[in-house]
Amino acid sequence: MVKRQAYQPILITDASRSQDDQLNSRQRRYVLMMGIRVLCIIVGAILVGANAPLLWLWLPLCGLGMVLIPWLAVLLANDRPPKEEHRLANRFHPRQQDTPPMSLTAEERPHKVIDVEP
Repeated sequence: MVKRQAYQPILITDASRSQDDQLNSRQRRYVLMMGIRVLCIIVGAILVGANAPLLWLWLPLCGLGMVLIPWLAVLLANDRPPKEEHRLANRFHPRQQDTPPMSLTAEERPHKVIDVEP
């Protein structure tokens, strides 16, 4: 006799985000970060033009933003969510192996009874 495993439903909340959704999210993040970079360039130009106090402090901060933000934007835009087996949470709380819904074996399938009358 073959023992069947209990049926484990597949939850939609366990599904990963679609490729298009991930791409759109990364594109929005990239555009936002590049917008912040443009803002750093504009603020730096305004500070130099206005001969602002503490210019020695503000210009390196704007320059740092202009250099680091594009680098981070490209790294984050090319990043994708980690695969399920590489997630840190799974190392501490391993999930049960997702088994697909079990199908009936040949012995368990209902047989069509053909009633033949003589």
